[in-house]
Amino acid sequence: MILDVVYNHTAEGNHEGPTLSFRGFENDTYYILEPDKRYYSNFTGCGNTLDASNPFVRRLIIDSLHYWVREMHVDGFRFDLASILTRDEQGRPLGNPPVLWDIETDPVLAGVKLIAEAWDAAGLYQVGSFIGDSWKEWNGRFRDDVRSFLKGDRHTVSAFASRLLASPDIYGHEEREPEQSINFVTCHDGFTLNDLVTYNTKHNEANGEDNRDGSNDNLSWNCGVEGPTSDPAVERLRNRQVKNCLAVNLLAAGTPMLLMGDEVRRTQHGNNNAYGQDNETSWFDWSLPAKHADVYRFVRRLIAGRLQRDVSRQDPGLTLNRLLQLANIAWHGVAGHQPDWGADSHALALTVQSRRGGFMIHMMFNAYWEQLQFAVPELSGGSWLRWIDTSLESPADICSWDEAEAVREADYAVQPRSLAVLVGRMMNEMNV
Repeated sequence: MILDVVYNHTAEGNHEGPTLSFRGFENDTYYILEPDKRYYSNFTGCGNTLDASNPFVRRLIIDSLHYWVREMHVDGFRFDLASILTRDEQGRPLGNPPVLWDIETDPVLAGVKLIAEAWDAAGLYQVGSFIGDSWKEWNGRFRDDVRSFLKGDRHTVSAFASRLLASPDIYGHEEREPEQSINFVTCHDGFTLNDLVTYNTKHNEANGEDNRDGSNDNLSWNCGVEGPTSDPAVERLRNRQVKNCLAVNLLAAGTPMLLMGDEVRRTQHGNNNAYGQDNETSWFDWSLPAKHADVYRFVRRLIAGRLQRDVSRQDPGLTLNRLLQLANIAWHGVAGHQPDWGADSHALALTVQSRRGGFMIHMMFNAYWEQLQFAVPELSGGSWLRWIDTSLESPADICSWDEAEAVREADYAVQPRSLAVLVGRMMNEMNV
């Protein structure tokens, strides 16, 4: 169980802590104040912010975590707007925030999963530089770069390539494991995956803020029609884009994170700030698994393939840099060993083979609006099998590796806005 932790308190001090209660919350010592000392600083986006560098606040945080671990058996925490914890009493970022080291070095919290949303609502962005050796990070760059590439933006192919390999441009300097990068395309904030491919703009009128709330920068694309449509061509494209996003997330190195309901195309009708909607907008519709059974099946097969790939890896516990060193990685464009890193490139292919030969995979990504012919690498002593092709209707879109059909042609046609994945089967059988 992962607990989502938010540290924000009212000025009245309404807090029912498990092991520690505060008196005198009206004392500004516990809060971060604006320079004129008249107003509370708002680094959370929802009001006054506690000063996590204050020793009493640090004690409150640690005691609360102890209670959740010991008494409630929580085994992980995702810290909302975690960069707030790095600010001092004047709101300035600290080089060595004491509360983060308190958490990391605490014996009760040893082995507990720690995940940081490494930014805050005031613009502090620490993805790739969050303090600590045990913290995993929400990779907001993964979300943005994958969205941009798949919807066909310019200047995206190089960043997309890095995201596939657990973002070495962000994390490679830290000599950490690939799992430090928490990869996601959608989360509880913002559009659902269905809405990401259905709306160009947010539709938050029901929230009562004249559509001013929620992010305006969603990197979404409605596939030609704003909102629901009966056009079968648009609906097929949306379904394909949903599968593309899910596949990239589960194929990429790092730790994949999925938003509940994306596997069955849950919608919030374009509302990207629906936390206050306790109604059909935010509820789960239990008819969706049957309505979108093909996407649900696709995700289940993706997860099974991801697990099969991971358990086949023969070198557990590798750092990100070591993993990249131990794998033979070849980049391609539509032609073999000729990747196009240009601004107008919308296609990329990648072949990965473990140094011991136990695993081989070839991925082809076509974010272009026309079909492209990708060269298939020669596979000496074996054959390529088609595992995934998001352009095909279910159940041909994904299969188990045992059911995969052989690909014998020198080229593979990847349809517009689709991806295809081949796995290599050697004559002596892969060790998977």
